[in-house]
Amino acid sequence: MTQTLAHRWRFFRAGGFDQVQLETPADLAALRGLDQKLWASLACPVSDLELDRRMLDYIDLNRDGRIRAPEILDVVDWTLARLADPGVLFQEGPLRLQSLTGDAEGTRLRLAAQRLLDVLGRPTDDSLALADTDDLALLFPPHEYNGDGLVPAALSPDAELQAAIADIIACLGAETDRSGEAAIGEEQIAAFFEQARQLHAWQARAVEQGLEVFGEGTGAAVEALSAVRGKVDDYFTRVAMAEFDPRAAVLMNAQEEELVRLASLSLADAGELAGLPLAVIQHGDRLPLGKGLNPAWQSAIDELQERVVRPIYGEQDSLSSAQWRHLLALCGDYLAWQAEAPQPAIAGVLARERILELVDQGVEARLLALVEADKAVAEAADGLVELDKLIRLRHGLLRLLRNFVSFQCFYSRQDKAVFQAGTLYIDGKSCDLVVEVDDIEAHAKVAAASDCFLLYCTCTRRGEPVRGKETLNIVAAVTAGTEGDLQAGRHGLFYDRAGNDWDATVVKLMQNAISIREAFWSPYRRISNLVSEQVQKLASSRDADMVSKAAGTLEDTAGAASAAPPAFDIARFAGIFAAIGLAIGALGTALAAVVTGILSLAWWQVPLLLLGVLLAISGPSMLLAWFKLRRRSLGPILDGNGWAVNAQARISIPFGTALTQMAVLPSDSDRALRDPYAEKPRLWPWVLALSLVAGLGYYAWSTGMFAQAPAEPAAPAEVSQAPTE
Repeated sequence: MTQTLAHRWRFFRAGGFDQVQLETPADLAALRGLDQKLWASLACPVSDLELDRRMLDYIDLNRDGRIRAPEILDVVDWTLARLADPGVLFQEGPLRLQSLTGDAEGTRLRLAAQRLLDVLGRPTDDSLALADTDDLALLFPPHEYNGDGLVPAALSPDAELQAAIADIIACLGAETDRSGEAAIGEEQIAAFFEQARQLHAWQARAVEQGLEVFGEGTGAAVEALSAVRGKVDDYFTRVAMAEFDPRAAVLMNAQEEELVRLASLSLADAGELAGLPLAVIQHGDRLPLGKGLNPAWQSAIDELQERVVRPIYGEQDSLSSAQWRHLLALCGDYLAWQAEAPQPAIAGVLARERILELVDQGVEARLLALVEADKAVAEAADGLVELDKLIRLRHGLLRLLRNFVSFQCFYSRQDKAVFQAGTLYIDGKSCDLVVEVDDIEAHAKVAAASDCFLLYCTCTRRGEPVRGKETLNIVAAVTAGTEGDLQAGRHGLFYDRAGNDWDATVVKLMQNAISIREAFWSPYRRISNLVSEQVQKLASSRDADMVSKAAGTLEDTAGAASAAPPAFDIARFAGIFAAIGLAIGALGTALAAVVTGILSLAWWQVPLLLLGVLLAISGPSMLLAWFKLRRRSLGPILDGNGWAVNAQARISIPFGTALTQMAVLPSDSDRALRDPYAEKPRLWPWVLALSLVAGLGYYAWSTGMFAQAPAEPAAPAEVSQAPTE
């Protein structure tokens, strides 16, 4: 893509790169000719942006949740083609109907606008504001067709269809109609009835094959037969054994010993009798259904007779073996049919009877007819949709371009950029570069390349949700001041763009340089922390040793009470005293050498020496911080959120100072400098230190360490004697 030369572009320098200025309608008209290598960004997500979400959805034509450069170009061309005066994009206020073009598209939009004004009760007005189309129910009442091919329950006055729509939504979920109501579309209707027809075909096969011989009570009849099947089969098998061998006739009945045992028990509960045969085999090939049955099975046999035997054979008091096999065959075919029953997902939500009813009522065809009737008004309804789109682009398109093609809003500091979620107050600072994130760990992996000091916080607002959310995650860049006490677990307060306050808790830090001044003091701070930690460890260790030795001494006291105390042996401590003396001497020698070196310098060299020492200690840290501060970039912070930043987008030291504000007292405030609870200064440590230095200095002076060594005498010159005449 080559840059169009016919248009004269204007650029401004910020963030380390040249950014295009979009100030006139001509700039927008020529945007397609601007080389995309000069764009600040090439793609961004539609979520977590401080822009009208419906406008972003209009731009995101493929509904993938992202806006790319080609979609930006298309929507700019679409907007300019419908405005007779594109200059309104750079102005505030409502969209006036006279700003629309006079062609067919503009006429259609003007008619849609007039219909909307009539609905709003303002037929004489000639302008529409953004709030006029916020309520989609005004543009598209749910009881009227709106051309989107979706059918809400309110669209039909038929109670059966309303119930059917509610059932389909319960099974497959809902889509959102243009009216804002839950609705279903052609795809959902087809998916639902495809499953419903499978169940209906299976049910119809039972009728065709005569499987439901018991009518509506078939299921209960099969259950009643299955409950006694094993026991009845057992009875007819015993009868067959007796016919096979007469000697088995007695053995196939209950054993006498078992009857004797039962006779001694209370038989109020018939459960003890369940193991006995169903009936004595003397009844032969006919099983009694009334008298002569095992009492434990009487109720189950009564259920069999009521639900199975009577519907087929009528009233009878016994059941033959042939009749039993016939009943088993009838129920066996039913059970095999039941085993082939389909298991559609909708059957887990709706009863089988309800699904079959919806198919029998022809609901599918009636719903599809509603969809077609809704689509028939698509052309007229699309005029209102395009009107809503144009009104929203009129208010938000230029702002999107100044945060996408360039980062003008971010670097001008006149208004927050669309990706800035609000302001975080923490540790005496306010951070303006705050971005909402979804996954903290995933974002941190990308944002590490920004070289910024980042705070990841979890924000909560219990009981007062904002846009349906009570929690959210943010990342804030600390670009000025010092690290201070920032650490995981610290709490702050986050204000979103609407002014809502959230409790913020730091959950992760990404530590980088914040300022050169902090880098100057960081070596001393690290040394101080190291010394403090070592002193604390040493003190803790000595305290533990003291306690341990004291405990051991107390344990040994009882046994050693009669022993005489050992005599003081000065020889044991001679080495200690000598070591102490050597240490003091070495310290004095070193101090004397330092003082001697300093005194040997001219007075103007002493400040240079101190400055050199400071630079030697703090210089490397400051140099490293300077390099990192020059590399700070906005790009990785946005890339971690799904942006495709196309430029360096640096955050310089002066700009970082503007993004993070420090606590400053008001200029006209009074300040009391005396703190009644401040620690009182103690002079004795300083007196002791000065006395020690003075003593060591006197010792060095008295021993001649400061005296200059005497100069060696010069060698006498040789005297030559001239010969005498």
